[in-house]
Parts: sequence; structure tokens; C-alpha cells
Amino acid sequence: MLSHVTTPQDLDDRFRETLAALPAAVRRRDPADPVSDDAPLTGAQVLDLFDAQVTSRQLDLAGRWLRGFGEGFYTIGSAGHEGNAAVAAALRPTDPALLHYRSGAFYCVRAAQAAADSAATVGSAATADPKQSGPVPSGPVPSGPVPSGPVPSGPVPSGSVPSGSVPSGSVPSGSVPSGSVPSGSVLTGSVLSGSVPADFERSESRPTDREARGRESTSAEWRGRESAGTEWRDRESAGTEWRDRESAGTERPDRESTSAKRPDLERPDSEATDPESTGREATERDPAGSASAVGGFAAYEDAARDVLRGMVASSQEPIAGGRHKVFGRADLAIVPTTSTIASHLPRAVGMGLAVERLRRLDSVGRRTGAGVRVGGGAGPASVPWPPDAIVVCSFGDASVNHATATAAFNTAGWYDHAGLRIPVLFVCEDNGLGISVRSPEGWVEATLRAKPGIRYFSADGADPVQTYAVAAEAAAWVRRNRRPAVLHLRTVRLMGHAGADAESAYRSTAELAEELDRDPVAATARLLVDAGVATGEELLARYDETGWQVRRLAEEVLGEPKLASAADVVSALAPRRPVRVARAVADAAARASGPGAGARVEAFGGKPPELAGPMSLAQSINAALADGMLDHPQMAIFGEDVAAKGGVYGVTKGLRDRFGAARVFDTLLDETSVLGLGLGAGLAGMLPVPEIQYLAYLHNAEDQLRGEAATMQFFSRGAFRNPMVVRVAGLAYQEGFGGHFHNDNSVAVLRDVPGLVVAVPARPDDAAPMLRTCLASAAVDGSVCVFVEPIALYHTRDLYAEGDGEWLAAYPEPGAWVSGHVPIGRARVYRVGSADDLTIITFGNGVRMSLRAAAVLAEEGVGIRVVDLRWLAPLPVADIIRESSATGRVLVVDETRRSGGVGEGVIAALVDAGYVGAARRVAGVDSFVPLGPAARHVLVSAEAITDGARTLLAR
Repeated sequence: MLSHVTTPQDLDDRFRETLAALPAAVRRRDPADPVSDDAPLTGAQVLDLFDAQVTSRQLDLAGRWLRGFGEGFYTIGSAGHEGNAAVAAALRPTDPALLHYRSGAFYCVRAAQAAADSAATVGSAATADPKQSGPVPSGPVPSGPVPSGPVPSGPVPSGSVPSGSVPSGSVPSGSVPSGSVPSGSVLTGSVLSGSVPADFERSESRPTDREARGRESTSAEWRGRESAGTEWRDRESAGTEWRDRESAGTERPDRESTSAKRPDLERPDSEATDPESTGREATERDPAGSASAVGGFAAYEDAARDVLRGMVASSQEPIAGGRHKVFGRADLAIVPTTSTIASHLPRAVGMGLAVERLRRLDSVGRRTGAGVRVGGGAGPASVPWPPDAIVVCSFGDASVNHATATAAFNTAGWYDHAGLRIPVLFVCEDNGLGISVRSPEGWVEATLRAKPGIRYFSADGADPVQTYAVAAEAAAWVRRNRRPAVLHLRTVRLMGHAGADAESAYRSTAELAEELDRDPVAATARLLVDAGVATGEELLARYDETGWQVRRLAEEVLGEPKLASAADVVSALAPRRPVRVARAVADAAARASGPGAGARVEAFGGKPPELAGPMSLAQSINAALADGMLDHPQMAIFGEDVAAKGGVYGVTKGLRDRFGAARVFDTLLDETSVLGLGLGAGLAGMLPVPEIQYLAYLHNAEDQLRGEAATMQFFSRGAFRNPMVVRVAGLAYQEGFGGHFHNDNSVAVLRDVPGLVVAVPARPDDAAPMLRTCLASAAVDGSVCVFVEPIALYHTRDLYAEGDGEWLAAYPEPGAWVSGHVPIGRARVYRVGSADDLTIITFGNGVRMSLRAAAVLAEEGVGIRVVDLRWLAPLPVADIIRESSATGRVLVVDETRRSGGVGEGVIAALVDAGYVGAARRVAGVDSFVPLGPAARHVLVSAEAITDGARTLLAR
């Protein structure tokens, strides 16, 4: 039976054989009783888990089937990892979760939790007489809403482990008292009301006609074994699994066909089946209430439809809308993650830090509970999770070795060691493989146990009772102590990494057979049968009925629309609402000059910055940050050396003293963690302003911006946002402090990230309004902004001659903020002389050098207009075209590099617009910046600009 890879047929065959061979228990057990004498779960609760696991398994099989005829686009499944259903059951539906791509069963349970929790809340509100008890909600969830008050006591380890210590072994399955369920956890078994055998005492159960039909139906429809020429899998033709075919898998189904038109979709009993039929209706047709009824699947139907929509890239998929197949939904508190590695772990740490910080922030107007506005400024609308929530983050064993995982564990442990609280439960699902690369025996456990400050728990994912008990204990420990822990869940991987994975290249037949023996769904079935909760035949009937229902849903979503245009695809990428942003700036100005005027004067020590005289670039940014902190109570500034030292260049000097260590704080030296903290904080309702000390250091952590920050709104259609303004000291021309690390002039990677806002202020009178715009855009639109501050201009005072003070500027009073507002994507134009002869387009240090060159050329009678781009992404294309067309000669001054530099984008914009005038570039050499005077040979100079202008004018 077993082929060289674990195919869907192998898995299905083995599962059926296993269930058929299970001997019925001597005595049926009441499903309301514990499934075993010392188990924390009842038989009904385990049956709920079984239904979730089966739904996930059938979704995996559906993914292979859909891919077989070109209608499915994702085959990475959860087979072998279905033990995570018990992890979900041990958590609350309000605990935010970041899930890896083998989390199908977890997702099913969470969806059922949230649905039943909502139903319980509605039912409670609808009950006029508080003495009357309403109907028990269906779904594996608590009978009422999760309280938002103090952390419940819940089950805890007997013999608590001292702070910071690591348990010596796994938690036994009996560590939670028999029949007890932690407060706020999920399973009640109510999904089974009306669907478990009424005569559970019978020693022998004979399947009903409907059970037999369901079993035959799924076998015939998913596998096509009832009719010749419709084999479930053509073993001679790879990649055509689960495709009904008349020839060797070459036909595609008629997209217009319906279930009624296709004989392979008709149930053998010829029952008329409405595509919208529910599990409840199926149960009503089975008055005997046998264990084969579909009541269990009804709780997971919405989740199954979500997953199938993701597989077929349906635009109706609830989170990404056809942009990717992810596990995520805002109402389920599941944050979508698209990475195949561990890049979401730093975000989880940031979320944990933010959840704990916001829990303590009532003093600034934040009350607990979702939907409550944070503070009084223009900021994220609500804090999405209860104050005692914990963050859950799952990942695979191979990801333990990735730098981002190391960064996340280290940061969580570092903060724990420092006394700060990070309520994060990491869940490592260990199947022993990273595609084909094996994790050395014992390596994952040794690695996880060795993480300082992180409590270690472990469980066997094939044992639902033990997994639930340990997960409940781990969650209770994190919730009570507000400290990080890791649950090491041992799993297997069935059906390979994905549909195209040829396991025969790296796994033996014997190993594959051994993995099948550890199938967690079969293990749950075995537990139920041994306990006398159900028979193997009954469970197989549930399996088949779920398979048929999943197939029905798959046929439904096949006809749903796909994203139809580029505009549809990018609509969720980075919304821009400039009018609202401008209004937010105006509102901030009104608060600063009105009700907040007194606090503002006090914060600035009695002397507001507009009274302090002309300021440098660094001083202007400092003042704007202070004004931002006053207007956004949820704003926090953090990074390396930003607090006590006030930044390497003094830009954040004094801010910690004004606003406290909770809002201005130093981080450990790791850019990945700095950005991860910002990502998590923004997602949790804060307005983070992290600092990267030098542009060169950002390259260590670019994927946190590209793969995590910029994708969040894109893959959630705006349901989740991570507003953030990243301050970066960058660009070249530092005097006396050289080398490529402190003079990095590479911004290409930032401009290549879709939706990212990249700002480069050159002058102090631009820096403050641009920073206000970035903060408002982050708060209003959830924008991710990178604010690149030219280091060499931080303390520059003069422009043309020493002592002229032309590079200083007064800080505007709040009343002038509206008139001085700088929208994203708008340039600034300086006119020198007639301004009719030449247009210089530049940014950053290039602005000062170009103005100096323009002064020299003006003495020669040449009129220059200097265009300061100010925004490198999005480029101010309209301004570029207008100012270039005004002179017909364009000199692009690009202080970055000739290859991949900003100048390429400017020239491309001109070409795309049909510009027909003359154009020339002056750009940095394609080189790293060397130390000392040698830097002058590779960087742009004012003299090079002057020479380039003269050459262009001579044409």
C-alpha cells in the first residue's frame, strides 16, 4: 500500500484500516464523563477535537485534489500536526495568535470558539430575566463570554518551578485534575448535543443506513472508487491526485458546472442537497442522533470555507482576499503570517511587550477591553485584546535555527531578565524536518531548554489529552506570571512538505510507515474507541461525512470570483487618505494651542520650541518628537541608546526625562528585535517610533520591514495594521567619523518595498512637518514610514559661508502647522535667479550641495530651480514632471549610487511621462564608502554638480 511518498491515498487507506481494526469497547461511556479516569477532558470534548482534526485532514486532501486539476494553488498542509487543535482548545479565543502554515486544526477550533462565544454573548444579552438560563450554545467553547478582569487562577503546576528555572521534563497527562478545564478555555462538548449516541450504553453499535451511505459517499466522491476510470489517484501520473477523470488526468472540470450536473458529486442515496445545507439539517435528518451525524462539522464549516477560499485564491477569502493562503481573521484574533520561517517571532515579542504595557496604562485614559479609543490623539482606534491576554506564536522545528527566532527568544529572555513582562507562549511544532533537512536528534529540545528566561514545556502532539493538559498549564503559567514560555509539541509530517515534494529522495519507506503509525487523528480515534465514547465505524462515518461536506464547499468556492485587476490586488497595500492625514495634523495643532497648551508649555520646561530661536535639523526633530509624544499618549520611542544617552547624535536628548522610561526606553543591540518590538507594538494599539542607529545596521533586519511590516495590510485587507515610524540616521558626508557603516548611502532596498513611505528631510523647517505627517499617516492609515535623517546635516548651521546660519530655521508654533503641512509625496522647490535655465532634482545632502552650486551658477547668469524630493517613496512624480518641463534641462543629483540609486527612479518617471528635454545624472560611485579623505572620490560633491550643470547647459 505504501508508496515512495506518503500520498493522500496512503494516508486515507491507513486511517480507514486503523479505524476498521479498532475493537469496540465492552461498555459505552457517557460522553459527559472524563475520557479516562485521570483525564482533564470529557469524551464529548475529545470528540470535538476529533471533528476539528478530521476537518483539517479533509482540507489537506482537498488541497491536493484541487491542485490536481489546476484549481488549487496551495498544498502545504497540516497533516500530522493536528494535535495543535488541543493547543487551541487550551487557550482563549481572545488570545492573539500568530500561526505557521500547518495550523489547520488550530484554526478550526479557534473559529468554533469565537462563533460560540459570540452566540453565548448574544444569548446572554437577549435574556430578559437573569434568573432564566438560555440554551447552551453549540460549539466547543465556554458557555459565556471571557471575563476581562483579573487573571483567573486556573490549573497550575503542582510544585511550582522557581522563577527563571526550567522544568526537567514533560508534564504528565494527569497533571491537570480529572475533569477540570481551566477558566476561559474552550471545550465544553456542546457541539455534541444531539449528535452523540443517545444509547451510549449499548455494547455494540450497528451503523445506520445513513452512516453507511456517508461512508460510501465520501469513498466514491473523493476517491472515485465506485465507478471505473475515476480512480482517486492515478499512480502513473504524478500531480493528479483526487481528480475525477475519464483519461489520465488531462481534463479540467467545467467551471460552470454544478454539483447537480456532475454525477460524481451526487450522493449515492440521491438525497437532494442544497449547497447551503448545514450540519444542523443533516442532524435533523438523523433523528437517532448517532455519532455519525454531522453536528461536529457544523462548528467548523466556516473555518473550512475560509481555508478552501485561500487555496483557490478566491477574492471572498476573509483575510487576504485571494492574495495569499494564510491563517488569519481579525474576529478570531489570528494575525496573518506569510513567512515560511520565523520572521513573525520578533513581532510576537513586541505584541507581548505592548499588551503588558497597555494593561498598565489606565492613567492616560485607556480603559480595558476591545473597542476603546487609546488616549486623546489621532491614533489607532482601539486596543484589540483583553488586558490579561497572552500572545501565542507557533513555528516549526527547523525555524529554531533561524536568526529571527534566535533574536526573538533572546529578546524575550533579555527583557524577562531585566524584570519586564512578556506574556508570550511560543509553540514549536517539531516534526523533525525542515523540508528535507533533518533536525538532529535532541537538538530542538536542547535548544529550547537552554533559552534563558523562557519556561519550557513539552507534550506529544499525538496524545490530545496530554497536549491539552500541558498547553493549559503553559497558558495558565504565562497568563498568571506574564512571562514567556515555550511549548515543545512533538508531531509528524504526513504527505510531505507540499504537493510537489518527493520524499523518496530523503526518507525511507520504513520511516514513512512509522510516521503513519503516529497519525494524531488516528490516535484521537483510538482514544475515543478505547474509552467507549464511539466505535470505529461511527468515527469513520464522521470522517466520511466531513469529507463530503468539505468537497461540497470546495465545489462552491471554485465558482467564486478571483482578483480581477492590478487595482484589485494593490487596493489593500497601503491606503493613502491625505485629507484625513491633513485633518489629523490640524486637530493636533488645535489641541496643542488649545486644551493641551498648558501641558505643552510644562513639558518644554516653560519655553515652547517656537520661542527657542533658530534650530538645527536635530533640534527640530527632537521638538517634533516631543510634540508627537504629547499628542499621542500611546506613542513610544525606543532603540539603542535613545533613552539615557539621548541618541548617539543627541536627537532624543531629554525625552526620557519628560515622558518617562515607559515611553522612551533603550533596547538591546539587535535591529531585528527593535523592529519586531515596533511591529508588535503597532499591532497591539501603540504608535511605535523605533530608531535604527545607522542606515547600515538596518540591512541586518530588512525583512522585518519588507516581509512583516509592509505586508500586513496587504495580506489582511486592512483588518490588521502595524503603524510605525522608523527613524534611521543615515547617508554619508560625516566629518571625522567615516567608513561604510557610519556613511552608508544605500536606500535601494527601502524603495523596493511596496507601500513603504520613505522620507528624507534635508532642512529643519521640513523635518518637523514631515515627521508630523508620518505620525499622522501611521495613526490614520496604518502606514509604515521610514524617516531617514541625514547625519551630516544634524548639526549643520550654515549654507554658503561660515556663520551665515542659513541652514537653521525657527520651529513653527502650532497655529502654523496647518499652513506648513507637508503631504506625503510632495516636493519642495527653491528658485535661484530666473530659475528658467536648469532644474536640479535631488534630496538630503544633495539639497545643500545643489543650492551652493546654484549660487555659483547664478553668478554666471544661470537661473536654477532646485527640487528637494523630500519623499523617496512614493516619489513626487507630478512635481518632478512639472519642474523638469519648466526648463527642459534636468540634472539629477543622487548622493546614493549610480546603480539602484534614487536617480534611476527619477529618470524612469521622466521617460514614462514622455519628457523630451535633456537629462543628466550626477551620482555616487558604485562602491562602499571608504574611510577618511578617500570618501571624496566616490561621493557627489558641489563641484561635480556645478560641472554637470555646465555640461548640460552646453548642449
